[in-house]
Order: sequence, then structure tokens, then C-alpha cells
Amino acid sequence: MYLESIAAPQDIRKIPVEQLPVLAQEVRQRILEVTSRTGGHIASSFGAVELIIALHYCLDVPRDKILFDVGHQAYAHKILTGRNRAFDTLRQYGGISGFPSREESEYDTCFCGHSSTSVSAALGIACARDAAQPPAPFKVVAVIGDGSLSGGLCFEGLNNAGHLKKDILVVLNTNELSIAPNVGAISTYLNKLISLPIYNRFRASFDKFLESRVPRGRRLKAMAAKFEEGLKGLFIPGMLFEELGFRYFGPLDGHDLQKLVPTLRNILNVKGPRLVHVITKKGKGYAPAEQDPVRFHSAGPFDIGSGAPVRSSGPAAATYTEVFSNAVVRLAARDTRVVAVTAAMPEGTGLDKFRDAYPQRFYDVGIAEQHAVCFAGGLALAGMRPVVAIYSTFFQRAVDQVFVDVALQKAPVVFCLDRAGIVGEDGVTHQGVFDIPVLRSVPDLFIMAPQDGRELEAMLEFAISLNRPCVIRYPKSIAPVIDEGHGPLKAGCVEPLRSGRDYAIIALGSMVAAALAADDLLRREGICGTCVNARFVKPLDADALKDALRQIGPSAPVFTVEDGVIDAGFGSAVCETLGRTIERMGLPDQFIVHGKRQLLLEKYGLDAAGIALRIKKALKKDGKG
Repeated sequence: MYLESIAAPQDIRKIPVEQLPVLAQEVRQRILEVTSRTGGHIASSFGAVELIIALHYCLDVPRDKILFDVGHQAYAHKILTGRNRAFDTLRQYGGISGFPSREESEYDTCFCGHSSTSVSAALGIACARDAAQPPAPFKVVAVIGDGSLSGGLCFEGLNNAGHLKKDILVVLNTNELSIAPNVGAISTYLNKLISLPIYNRFRASFDKFLESRVPRGRRLKAMAAKFEEGLKGLFIPGMLFEELGFRYFGPLDGHDLQKLVPTLRNILNVKGPRLVHVITKKGKGYAPAEQDPVRFHSAGPFDIGSGAPVRSSGPAAATYTEVFSNAVVRLAARDTRVVAVTAAMPEGTGLDKFRDAYPQRFYDVGIAEQHAVCFAGGLALAGMRPVVAIYSTFFQRAVDQVFVDVALQKAPVVFCLDRAGIVGEDGVTHQGVFDIPVLRSVPDLFIMAPQDGRELEAMLEFAISLNRPCVIRYPKSIAPVIDEGHGPLKAGCVEPLRSGRDYAIIALGSMVAAALAADDLLRREGICGTCVNARFVKPLDADALKDALRQIGPSAPVFTVEDGVIDAGFGSAVCETLGRTIERMGLPDQFIVHGKRQLLLEKYGLDAAGIALRIKKALKKDGKG
């Protein structure tokens, strides 16, 4: 009725306020139709539909600026800013991104995909606005979720914004969930008033008095509990933000457009730092997502009627994440020192099984990767063996803590980097392709990558047995079953899998299966090479590496293949270790766009056909083809 007529946000303001709920329903239906085919961040985007409509109704974008925190709630924003027709291509190669993207639209103020950044970025834009000559007045709005409040960067931004007194609006969208249920002291702070000693002494005496007057006393006690909750809601939510220098408004029903629109209009005209608190429901309007918002945080294709995942035919093979999940639970059963740490991703990293099996040894620290790493360092220094499971791209946020709070301390922490390498549809902010160059520079850090699920299990056990910090990186993919290799792990030692004189290829982690498949293709043409499973990025045993290459001819080319950026990556480490020129295969020095993992591997020549072609070209160049 309305959606097809909206080419830009200005068109939204032609709709009467009382008809905006109709538009909200149309937007939800559009999101549902597309994400059921493409997958995506469904629950968060459904929960923010009315809020996004209200913001566009009250602001003049792109002149005014909206910055989303993480950005996984921004599907309605994309649909309402000229991308409705292109929305069918969501998260597909060559299509629109699942997150705000400056390259995609002038309405997307910032790239975003990591948490807790919007307030700082918004404050920077506001300061630049106020410094411009001539002045260029426009409004700046940062939309954050309650999960973002567990990240220290958010509070650094809030603290500075309150001090500078700039005109900035922060919209705090609370729904009790970021990805998994929110944890941390922020929700505890909201209970501060009723935890004061004088209050509790009064409460205990009052409870005792009421209980002595049964049964009426019990009814009075229940009424008192309701009054307590109301008191907390009335006074506490805004106290923290008022102390930080913000004018606090709310909480408001984030789905009531009749109240949300006029309230936002009024608040936008107030000067100085302001925070409006809205309460929404994740998955709002789609029952399966409302009932299971964790699964629908980032879901694959699904059946609209039931919400059930659409799975490919045939038996489901285990993913690396599932292999890790089962292995860490088994190791914890044997070693009571093993504890698990994650940053708001128990389901995504597979630590939900550990949480359920050993709740007293499981720590979800919220969206706070720096704290997770430093906290794990403390656990290790006190005798525990922490296993920290974080996505590779999010692990970048804690690099300083890896250097100073783990490696420098020689703390035996095991970091398991899920989603290492090409992730796929989540795109530039989520591709885990930079961890090797960053972590190679950390002294005394072991870095490993398994060729398959069986080797992941062995590496996890090996890492826990070492009295030093270790990293194990593995992709978001099915874990292959490779029959070759699987000898005992030795620090820094590679494992030869096949012998041949024509060339050598040293493959890392998930690239071993592709390298072996490429070797199969080449052997059909009479080209036989040596295939080596690297196992380690750091350390690299030079003698073991040279011994693995002993079978190749004196002028045979040597290749490395990795699913990370080439510059300063694994191939560079091999080149430095061997002291000779090698041909490195991997990803270019750039941010990798979104698209299915296999498609992107093919694009960059990291599938079997691409690897074989690269080797053949090199051999022809050397006159051996």
C-alpha cells in the first residue's frame, strides 16, 4: 500500500502518522520474504522497524546523520532509503550488504559491524559539524542497543560526549537481548537504589512484618514487590546517563509510533547531549523470531510458516564450530582447570554446550572482547586453563590485551578463533582475514590451524597441555574428513601428506583440502607435487620444513596457500623461514566484500581449480609445463 511509493525517506513524511503502523507491517513482510531466502539478522531488524520509521519521519537524512551500532538492526533503514528493489540481493555477491555501508548509500553514515562504536563516531561528526566554517547545522543520532553498553568503548564515548556538551542524540534501544541474554553490571546498576543497606534493612523488617500476617501479608508483600519494580523503573534508568551529562528521556514503547514520533520531534529540538530510552521486542511481528530470538539473530534460509531452517538434502556434516563444541566439553570433563570464556556469543562459538554442562566454569562477559582476553589472562595466572572462543574479526578488538595481558605475562590462555578466513555473507566487517598478520608479531605465541575436525580436536588438547598462550584458527564451514596425515603434533612442525618432484605446496588449515584436491587435478595431467599440511603459523621449525621439501626437484617452485591476507601472512612466515622465494596464494591487501564463502574462494583462486591453475602457470613460466 505504502512501501512501493517510497523512493527516499522524504516520502515517508507524506504518510499520516496514524497510518505508519501499516508501513511498519509492510516493511516487516518485505524483510521476512527476503531473509527467508537469503538468511540474515532477522530478530534485531524486526524489533527496530518502528524506531527506524520514526527516526526517518522526524529527521532530514542524509543531511541529518543516523549512525547504527553494529548495524544488524538496519534492514528497515535500507528498505526506506531507496534500496527496496535491491533488497532481494541482500548479502549476495554483487548485492547489498547486510550492514550499513558508506560505499552503498549516502544514507549510511558509517560502515559498521562491530559493537559499541556509534557514540564515539557520532560525537566526532558532531564536533566536526560545530567546527565547520561556515556552520553546517544538522542533527546527529546514534542508535545503540543495551548489549552495546557492555562494551567499554560505548562508555568512553558517552563520557566524552557528556563532557563536551555537544548537540547529539543517543537512542538506547533495550530489549533484554544483544545476541544472547545480556550480562554484566549495567543491569545491576539499574537496581542500585534497592541494594542500599538502609533500604534492605527496612525491606527485611517489612517482609518479616508482612509474613507474620498470613495470608493477607503475602498479598501485601506481592504488592510491595510490584511497587519496588515501579520505583526502580521511575528513578533508576536515567540516573547513570544524567550523571554522565545527558538529558534522559524515557523509557518509551519503541513500537508505539503514535507516541514515538511526537516525542522524538520534541527531543530533537532540545539542545546538548540527550539520550532517549526505547523498549522494543526482538523479532516483533514474527512469532518464531519472538519465541527464539537467539536463533533468529543470524539465521540461514528458513520456512516462513514454521520458522524451521531450510537444510540441504543429505546427512548434515559437522562444522568446525560443532567439533570444537564437543571437544572442549570432553576436555573439561578430564581437566577441572578448563574454563570457557566468550564475549556474548555462546551459541555462535559453540560454547553453549559447555555452559550447559559446566555452568560454574563458563563466563559470558558480554560484548567486551578486551575484557574477555584480559579476564582470561587473570584466570590463567591463577592456575586455570581458559579457552576463549571469539570470532576472528571481533578478536581484533583485543589485540593490546593479547600482547600485554596474556603474552607478556606468559599466561596459558587458549584462543579459539571461529570464523577465521572468509566468512561470507556478513562481509567486510566480519571477514576473519587479518588475524595472522596481526598475531604473528606477538612474541612467544603459538598459532595453529587444523586441516579438518579431527586435527582441531588434537590441537585443542595439545594447546591445553602447553604452558603458554596459543591460538587455534578455523573457518565458518563444514569440517572436512581428510584421511591423510594426523601424526602426533610437534611444536612448529609441518606434516607432509604427499610426495612429488614437480612442485611443493604448503597449505594452512582449511586450505589443505583445497590443495589436495588441486593436486588430484594436476596428477591427472602427469604433474606430481609434494603437499604439506602446515599445522603451525608460529613457530615454524625450519629443519622440519626443509625436510618436508626434500623430495622436490632443485628448481621446483614452492607455493603456500592460506585463507587470509597475503601481506605479512603465513606465506611471508614460510618465506622468512626458508630464506628463499616462494609463490604465495591468499587474499589481496583489501577488505573482502560479502558473498557466499565458496564463491569468494573461487573469485580469489583459492579453490582447487584456482590453485591448480596457478601452479600450472608457474610451471609453464619455468618451462616445465
